[in-house]
Amino acid sequence: MKMKKKIFVDGLTGTTGLKIHERLALYSELDMINIEYDKRRDPAERARCLNAADVVFLCLPDDAAKEAVSLVTNPNTCIIDASTAHRTAESWTYGLPELSVAHREAIKSSKRISNPGCHATAFILSAYPLVAHQVIDPSYPITCQSLTGFSGGGKALIEKYEQKDGKNDYAKAPRPYGLTLNHKHLPEMAKHSGLAEAPVFIPILGNNYKGMAVMMSLHTRLLAKTMTAKNIHALLEEHYQGQKFVKVMPYADDSLLFDGAVDITACNDTNNAEIFVFGNDSKGSAVIMTRIDNLGKGASGAAIQNMNIVLGFEEDLHL
Repeated sequence: MKMKKKIFVDGLTGTTGLKIHERLALYSELDMINIEYDKRRDPAERARCLNAADVVFLCLPDDAAKEAVSLVTNPNTCIIDASTAHRTAESWTYGLPELSVAHREAIKSSKRISNPGCHATAFILSAYPLVAHQVIDPSYPITCQSLTGFSGGGKALIEKYEQKDGKNDYAKAPRPYGLTLNHKHLPEMAKHSGLAEAPVFIPILGNNYKGMAVMMSLHTRLLAKTMTAKNIHALLEEHYQGQKFVKVMPYADDSLLFDGAVDITACNDTNNAEIFVFGNDSKGSAVIMTRIDNLGKGASGAAIQNMNIVLGFEEDLHL
């Protein structure tokens, strides 16, 4: 009888940890390692659980994630870290397999996988193919925005948005933030898309629990190759051909819109990423818009997908 793989989630009570645990409950092929509640911060007990696992999910703040990694001495333990701590570390594999064959192969054999950020996932899926195919020079000055659900902010922000006592100023209108232009996802957005400089990036919190879209604007006259918006769409379509979770939506198809607009929640409760290209050739402008569930492909879904690849399961198992 084939031995079941052992899984440990360190940081089970956070938004991402709970979602990962919910998905793991669907697997008969896995055994969960559980830690007693009052021993969650006991280094010896954590080390025991971490080193007993075939795959560990870290759903922790950055410093706690680094501490957890330092406790792992078992060379066979694969760590999938959902924090920001290791997303640009040279010794870690970035867990976005759709970018290329090489990315997926690296994940298969890696023991240290950094799970991408939600904004970064949607941005890199948009930008990477253009840089890789030399349509965008690495020095191209990219501006982008993200309209996102509030669940990405974790428990504290969720409570602020969902409190019902009296007037709730959090919920009255979208709120741009990250106004120091130093969002924590910027380093991975630049590195893993192949850009020399991080984009100018403004995220905007909406009054929806989850669902997001990242919008990347392009002046086609500044591209390294002569391209219309439709050419860009064709390039993206070819790059992601055959991917299970990344789909380039048909070009200029109004039936895909909701009253002339994009529904940023349409990928909710899935691990899908859907890429739209809009353009105005007479003005030399194009926009690439990628929508995901920030708790799905932007967090727990991506983590489970990476685990499936590592363990040799079908990539879309329980996704």
